[in-house]
Amino acid sequence: MSGLKNIKDWAKRLKQKVMVLYLAYKDERVSWYTKCFTAFVVAYAFSPIDLVPDFIPILGYLDDLILVPLGIKLALGMIPKEVIVESEGKIKEIDEREQPNSWTAVIFILLTWVILLIWITLEWFDL
Repeated sequence: MSGLKNIKDWAKRLKQKVMVLYLAYKDERVSWYTKCFTAFVVAYAFSPIDLVPDFIPILGYLDDLILVPLGIKLALGMIPKEVIVESEGKIKEIDEREQPNSWTAVIFILLTWVILLIWITLEWFDL
């Protein structure tokens, strides 16, 4: 049972780190390119749609287990430490209803799949 608890604790810490990124994104001390990368990571983490759907064996969970934590780690490394500390302090003040939702990420991922399907169709049928 401790293995399941460890996984739940890891997931909770990951969610808290995403919230830290969300709050840090709004800080004016964060550079524009860091904001762009951070926004992408947060949008992808909160998106209900994955770039690689979970029903695809092995690869479907690869993004959840590797890409999201890697993106979070990279983004946290780009943000000034004082911004991270302040954002961690603000997490306790945030109500669950204030958490971001990411329609931008949904649209981006859907467009990526549509473009990929169009490209495959054009290649397959030599159009």
